[in-house]
Amino acid sequence: MGSVLMEQKSVLCASCDISCSLTAHVDKGRVVKISASRNPLLKDNICMKGVYAPKSFANPNRVLKPLKRVGERGSGKWEEVSWDDAMADIAKRLGKVVDEYGAEALAVSTSEWNTSVENGAGRRFMNHLGSPNWISGVALCAGNTSAVNRMVYGWYPFSDFATTQCILLFGHSPTRHSWTPIYNMIQTAKVRGAKIIVCDPRKSANAEMADHWLPLKVGSDAALMLGMVNVIINENLYDKKFIENWTVGFEALKERVNEYPLERVAELTGLDEESIRSAARTYALAKSAIIPWTPITDQQRNSTSAIRLQCTLRALTGNIDTPGGDVFFEFPPEIVNASAMEMHEVLPQEQKDKQLGSDKHPVFTYRGMEPLKEATKRVWGQPYTNLVTGNYMANPSATFRAMAGEGPYPVKAFFVLGNNTLLSFANMKLIHKGMMNQDLIVVHEHFKTPTAQLADYILPGDSWLERPQIWEGFGWAGVLSTSQKAMEPPGECRSVYAFWRDLAVRMGFEEAFPWETLEDVLDYRLHKTGKSFKQFSEEFEYKLPNLRFRKYEKTGFATPSGKVELYSSVLEGFGFDPLPYFREDPTPDAKFSSKLFTGLRENEFFQTGGRHVPELRKRTPEPLTFINQHEANKWGVRTGEWVEVETKIGSIKMKVEIKEEMPNELVRIPHGWWKPEMEQGIGKLSGAWQFSDAQACPDDDDFLDLEQGIPHLKGIPCCINKIKVNEKELNAG
Repeated sequence: MGSVLMEQKSVLCASCDISCSLTAHVDKGRVVKISASRNPLLKDNICMKGVYAPKSFANPNRVLKPLKRVGERGSGKWEEVSWDDAMADIAKRLGKVVDEYGAEALAVSTSEWNTSVENGAGRRFMNHLGSPNWISGVALCAGNTSAVNRMVYGWYPFSDFATTQCILLFGHSPTRHSWTPIYNMIQTAKVRGAKIIVCDPRKSANAEMADHWLPLKVGSDAALMLGMVNVIINENLYDKKFIENWTVGFEALKERVNEYPLERVAELTGLDEESIRSAARTYALAKSAIIPWTPITDQQRNSTSAIRLQCTLRALTGNIDTPGGDVFFEFPPEIVNASAMEMHEVLPQEQKDKQLGSDKHPVFTYRGMEPLKEATKRVWGQPYTNLVTGNYMANPSATFRAMAGEGPYPVKAFFVLGNNTLLSFANMKLIHKGMMNQDLIVVHEHFKTPTAQLADYILPGDSWLERPQIWEGFGWAGVLSTSQKAMEPPGECRSVYAFWRDLAVRMGFEEAFPWETLEDVLDYRLHKTGKSFKQFSEEFEYKLPNLRFRKYEKTGFATPSGKVELYSSVLEGFGFDPLPYFREDPTPDAKFSSKLFTGLRENEFFQTGGRHVPELRKRTPEPLTFINQHEANKWGVRTGEWVEVETKIGSIKMKVEIKEEMPNELVRIPHGWWKPEMEQGIGKLSGAWQFSDAQACPDDDDFLDLEQGIPHLKGIPCCINKIKVNEKELNAG
């Protein structure tokens, strides 16, 4: 008897944020297996998170019907209701909040991988309603990077791994099962002969194979780059023609970096001078070089300067929009891009001016982007370009303070879509206080996450196997990919587009959402091709751009000066230092003599997700803190022991694992731990109060980047305490 061939669909994985093209195998209307893309160029881009996705979405605890809270907030008690009843009540209660407090009293928290399937609907709704208070995890991860890059040269480049001769990595260490395509591209470049420079306190896998490994002190990335720029300028290794024709502020920059001679930089970073000098020379003398995006410099108290210095290194060496360098991809011309779909132009200026945090920390807010508006239209054809959705955000900490009643005005309605907000930002206690102070919380989700447990409504969301999608590389990577619907959503699960359109109709601006279904809006976005989404997706799994290099030679750069602004007129206009700098850490309390580095990426999980999948939890059943033997001796702890990692604002429970590649004084912990099997509801939140790193991360002025207002997560003063624990309690189902 011959085997029955299963139907195959091309899908885009959303188990992390990198959107790998995969193949879904469908049997009797259900996805039963995930394998690599059928395209031989993409066959290596698959990880365990994608492989186990069908099992994840078939979990018996998945929310399949709308749930309405019963009893007090966080009671853990729910009743099933119809979508129509839920949406009618949500619209009524949101209308009451808007009438009493203004449209700005609505805040929305989401994520990039969720926003990429909204087709601009979330911001479109908010802009028509009148609220500027949209926040996302991209404030700490790539979105903020894009905003800072735009202030230097008007766009956010993506690295040309395929032909580059040198890769400079700051801490970012992709693995076979984490940011898999980037891992594969680095490995391929290394085999091809590209030089690898790794700046990382630990001896990572990438550091093991690097030509230069710079084990700098945690959080000193900006200081290291100031030293590298010093070497490149003072040894005349820079591209003189590019600097003369296409930059402003070179002489002022030279004066600034002369304040950071290698002797001082060595002291700040813990490196020897020759290592810094040698790495700088290798980067500058390469025929082409890239500095790929990294979350490490996104999450430091010197984040803005560190990201600007990456831009500066690219400019000094002429590696901007060149083959083998960091390339300015354009929006895919075939589609109506997501930035245009968002309709930022309809939000009145008086409402933009109310965006929370924009007065003190403007970089990625409407206020921060306003000086670039005309130049952006001149170069890129439209005034609003929301790259990685990170260019028109409210400040997260300021938003949570307003939710808690500590802001310039109240925020009383909070919508969360595809984002476990409570665990995803610094100062979890503040976020919790803000959520408990809301009149309305709506969460669109798959599971009862700690955030969802505090909601008034949990609305069941579809998954990436259950919907069609266009992916445009976040407006960053240039590629245009499609994802075919492989199966029907189970139960009453619906898309985020369906949620926003339904609410828009009920709130009185249906005309802004003329597309009744998700398929309709995808057809509209592709209408310039003359093809429907179904036709286009059958023809193109992905479509690469027609690359044009050195586009600035015809258009200039999308900055006020039309050039690369080494000396930032935009930041100067806001009263900030127009040149990069290094702000040294405050003197810690003697009690906290180690440094907490949060954000360890476990191969099995992404952010706060995946811990409900048995096969993945079996590989990493408990949250682990990595320290070396020196640190273990210092705190009197051993491998396998439960400990309490404490900072000045909170503590979390972790299990010790000794790894000798860790440097002295560094305590590395994972992000986003909770245990879905543990007790739900207020005070418990499925273990979030015991394990989530967010409660140990401060967001006071000492630990915020000045220009962006994002928290310092790479080097928080901490200590380790031995504790006695009840293992049964920490694993209570």
